[in-house]
Amino acid sequence: MCNVLCLKLRMCYSVGRILWAIMAILNCFWPDVDECADNNGGCQQICVNTMGSYECLCKQGFFLSDNQHTCIHRSDDGMNCMNKEHGCAHICRETPKGGVACECRPGFELAKNQRDCTLTCNYGNGGCQHTCDDTDSGPVCGCHQKYALHSDSKTCIEKDEAAIESSEFNATSVADVDKRVKRRLFMETCAVNNGGCDRTCKDTATGVRCSCPVGFTLQPDGKTCKDIDECLVNNGGCDHFCRNTVGSFECSCQKGHKLLTDERSCQDIDECSFERTCDHTCINYPGSFECLCHKGYTLYGQTHCGDIDECSINNGSCEHGCVNTVGSYECLCPPGVKLHWNKKDCLEVVKCLPGAKPVPKAQLICAKTGGVESCSLSCPSNALFVADSENSYTLSCGVPGQMTKSPQNRNSTLLSCGDTLAPPIKQKARFKIKDAKCHLRPRNKEKLREASRPTLTGGQFPCTDNCQVTFVNLKCDSSKKRRRGRKSPSKEVSHITAEFEVEMKEEEVSESCNIDCVRKRMEQKLQTAIKTLKKSINKQQFYIHFSGMEYEVAQKPAKMADSQELCSTGQVLRDGKCVSCSVGTFYRGEQEQCSQCPPGSFQDTEGQLSCEPCPSNEVQGIAGARNVSECGGQCSPGHFSVDGFRPCKPCPLGTYQPEPGRVLCFPCGGGLMSKYESAVSFQDCETKVHCSPGHYYNSTTHRCIRCPIGTYQPEFGQNYCITCPGNTTTDFDGSTNVTHCKNQQCGGELGDYSGFIESPNYPGDYPSNVDCIWNINPPPKRRILIVVPEIFLPIEDECGDVLVMRKSSSPTSITTYETCQTYERPIAFTSRSRKLWIQFKSNEGNSGKGFQVPYVTYDEDYQQLIEDIVRDGRLYASENHQEILKDKKLIKALFDVLAHPQNYFKYTAQESKEMFPRSFIKLLRSKVSRFLRPYK
Repeated sequence: MCNVLCLKLRMCYSVGRILWAIMAILNCFWPDVDECADNNGGCQQICVNTMGSYECLCKQGFFLSDNQHTCIHRSDDGMNCMNKEHGCAHICRETPKGGVACECRPGFELAKNQRDCTLTCNYGNGGCQHTCDDTDSGPVCGCHQKYALHSDSKTCIEKDEAAIESSEFNATSVADVDKRVKRRLFMETCAVNNGGCDRTCKDTATGVRCSCPVGFTLQPDGKTCKDIDECLVNNGGCDHFCRNTVGSFECSCQKGHKLLTDERSCQDIDECSFERTCDHTCINYPGSFECLCHKGYTLYGQTHCGDIDECSINNGSCEHGCVNTVGSYECLCPPGVKLHWNKKDCLEVVKCLPGAKPVPKAQLICAKTGGVESCSLSCPSNALFVADSENSYTLSCGVPGQMTKSPQNRNSTLLSCGDTLAPPIKQKARFKIKDAKCHLRPRNKEKLREASRPTLTGGQFPCTDNCQVTFVNLKCDSSKKRRRGRKSPSKEVSHITAEFEVEMKEEEVSESCNIDCVRKRMEQKLQTAIKTLKKSINKQQFYIHFSGMEYEVAQKPAKMADSQELCSTGQVLRDGKCVSCSVGTFYRGEQEQCSQCPPGSFQDTEGQLSCEPCPSNEVQGIAGARNVSECGGQCSPGHFSVDGFRPCKPCPLGTYQPEPGRVLCFPCGGGLMSKYESAVSFQDCETKVHCSPGHYYNSTTHRCIRCPIGTYQPEFGQNYCITCPGNTTTDFDGSTNVTHCKNQQCGGELGDYSGFIESPNYPGDYPSNVDCIWNINPPPKRRILIVVPEIFLPIEDECGDVLVMRKSSSPTSITTYETCQTYERPIAFTSRSRKLWIQFKSNEGNSGKGFQVPYVTYDEDYQQLIEDIVRDGRLYASENHQEILKDKKLIKALFDVLAHPQNYFKYTAQESKEMFPRSFIKLLRSKVSRFLRPYK
């Protein structure tokens, strides 16, 4: 009787089918799978299929790294593994004392010459069908009883069959032929040649019955199995793409989507949920995303925001000086002149003209009613409210007497009359409020009716009104002070810091009181007002007027509890979130809602408590004006007037004006004339040559000059170049687009347990001639795991841009990774050394997107497990597994557990199932089980 082993061997036997027998060495039932047909087996360069496995090879000039998949460029400097003459057949390792030592892949032994590798029985049973014995000359095959070795010295056949085949051409004998046919029919059993079945064979009373595994269908011959193309029916159930594989199929998704754990459905990747996606604002779209920058910034490098140097754009359209600031800019005027409401033109300070619209002044009125001092600050214009934090806010009210830099740097939209006699009087005071918190809230309506003290509303003041206080900058800040005793609750204390300005009027000077006398009187008045204000603040009788509504500067905890405010002042509740009142609106305290600015006013700042009056005397413009330009009545581009409002004049020949509401037109310069009146751009000037993008017109030499390095010009016929945003610059002169502006700084964050490196300006194209150096030095007893999700280095310039990872800066030190090409397929590998010196160099040739490479350090006790995982070709063969190595969230989770194994318990089993596909979990589970229970 044939034992179980004998039966299994018979199932692999096939007379005349030697190829089938060899393919069945590893598994009698399953044919060999060509791993190289699927994504090149994960090999970086060359993939060679072998029986039951595959191996990666490298092109000339490269050698295979320890991860058995990537290739490292050889070097001719010295005898090391970088030298192509090292002579190792399989693996080359550098010894600590210098020189090389050769090693062989599993299943091979090092030959006596210490260079070549000899096949052993441990690799594919040495190619033998039955038994294999290792000898000095290599594997020697043998056969079980009743079997003889075939002439190929590998496969085994039955002895009587061997005798027939070895007879001298017995095929000529018809009797012998009939005998062999009857013998074959008699032996029609699954024990011989698997019954002729491709896959599964079962013996029945009527003979053998063949069947096929899932993913295959039995053909009409009853023996052969053919792969089913599942993608032909309903796209295999895949949302996007379906790719047929042998015995199965695989779903994949469009760019910007990821495959869910059901391995069928596709979901949009929310790039905005990743860290460092955009510098400012990120908007997610199906399959993509977009980065937006705040006002005063422009986009570069696809995701980064840099400050715009507005002064480089036609001097910011300023009449005189221009100073760039972060996110904005300022126009400056020479002494003796004042900045116009458009914040660009300069006008001489003049007396008030009949019919001119005056500036509503800030007023501080204090009164005593029923023995209680109370003060009211009225803010009819130029009010700016800024909620610094939950317990702090800043408020400026009025126009500074000297237009230097106010705390909020806010200029008046209306021109002040030139009736000031001397610099304003300034004083600073600090007040303290006990048991109150800094919350600017509308005053209680019932108490407001009971109050009989005088109140003021702004907006109707004569031009020479003797206002007591013309400008106030107030800051309220709360903090908790611990009372004596351990069990005493904390005490809320608020501090108000106020800066006051008082103007001195010319008409106040007389023969009996000169200018010094007037100043002394005003200082005394201001000091008296501050004393009264201090009393009113202590008794919480200080209020501020905005748009006819009184606000308390601070509130007691009891009042705050009664009000049950959900949002701070200037904000309203929308969709469960507190949002500031938008531009073109103001916060109406009594209704706790945002209201549109009425015609004749505007608001260009969010979260404000009032609207600013328009500069024009006429009530024009739209309701909800968001800036001065929407106030109406302004001169259109190509026109000007003495105040920027109608009636307007066209810009004469030889001049132009691109903006509305201006009081002048810019000359073309160099004696150039414009093509017509009312010109709106320098491009309307009749230049002697027409400059292309990347150039600017010099009105002195009448030539086109290339934009210098660090600037660009995207338009034709301009007379300026735009400075690159932020700290970026260009690789060359004559740049035509902001995309040519690149950040030169080498990117990345290096930590002891995890981090990343990235090429400068990533994900935009990296600059030329960069030389980046990173050093990763993990803590003791930790090793480095690196994942390269993708890398974009153009190979057209003959490896001019190179990323290399070595043990040290020495060219002869152990090299872990080196490439100068683009690879969109991910690769993971462990460092060959305990620390890494990484360098990225680029030349003046082509540029590319570059790379962002994360890494993690792990306990060296897991070295064998980690290497077993990253060297497995199945980690890269599946597109789904490749996407895992590109998914920033999944990589972060994996790295988190590798760096800190205790964090594994942060992730539930359900979370793991929802994060990773079943095939990936199955791969990892088998590796971990083998590592933890090697002998089970």
